[in-house]
Amino acid sequence: MRYILLFTFVISVIFFIEKSIDITSKDSLSNSKESVEVLNTKFDSDLLPTSTSGIMIQHDFYTLSYREDHEQAEWVAYELQRDHLRSNEFERPYFREDPKVQSGSADWRNYKNSGFDRGHLCPAGDRRFSYDAYSETFLTSNISPQNREFNSGIWNFLEQKVRMWAKKYDGVYVITGGVLNKSLPSIGYEEVSVPDQFFKIIFNKSANGVKVIAFLIPNRPTSNSFFNYVEKVDYIEELTGIDFFPQLPDSLEMDLESKIDLKGWGKN
Repeated sequence: MRYILLFTFVISVIFFIEKSIDITSKDSLSNSKESVEVLNTKFDSDLLPTSTSGIMIQHDFYTLSYREDHEQAEWVAYELQRDHLRSNEFERPYFREDPKVQSGSADWRNYKNSGFDRGHLCPAGDRRFSYDAYSETFLTSNISPQNREFNSGIWNFLEQKVRMWAKKYDGVYVITGGVLNKSLPSIGYEEVSVPDQFFKIIFNKSANGVKVIAFLIPNRPTSNSFFNYVEKVDYIEELTGIDFFPQLPDSLEMDLESKIDLKGWGKN
């Protein structure tokens, strides 16, 4: 009888411990999900560029315009808030095709043995605040062939600078992509175009007003500073056929896109 009572007591203790762990685990998952929802952001629709292809796709953590004829996005747009800047070290996922691209985004194998990196447009480093956000950057609609030294060098340094600006100016909006045209070389069996230049346009809106800085950088190795490649938004529009800020008042759009404002971004 004593053994039966002892056995019953032990089983009861194990049951309550498991129940407690289960409740704690559910609470933890709930809190984690709530945290992700707070940081979940979609690009301000008033700042979205035009799409030359008409294939505009909104993901949870960035928006893009896909060019099937080049097997990549012509631009990716996203907001980088100060709260997004985290140092979480997630397990690196595999690249995978974008299920929202009806024609099918390029297979990552097109890049294999090509000599080019699978270059992120929305950087994985800008989406470390949740695994879902981080993983989403590995969709192949978010990558473009980049020279390896370019990708790990000047382009990486510019991405780090954008994070610094996001912290300093309490958030920025970013629009980025390769300059796509008919004369580009390609890689892989799906003929993924290799852009000769990449652009990155950073927009900030604060109580002091709005400001823009744009970069147009050759897709090749360089020891130059990215500030050597600051360009007017107007010129990038001429190259790409994209209207980057069509929803802004015309007078403001013309002013922002027709000048270079280094001082506003801390560069004298």
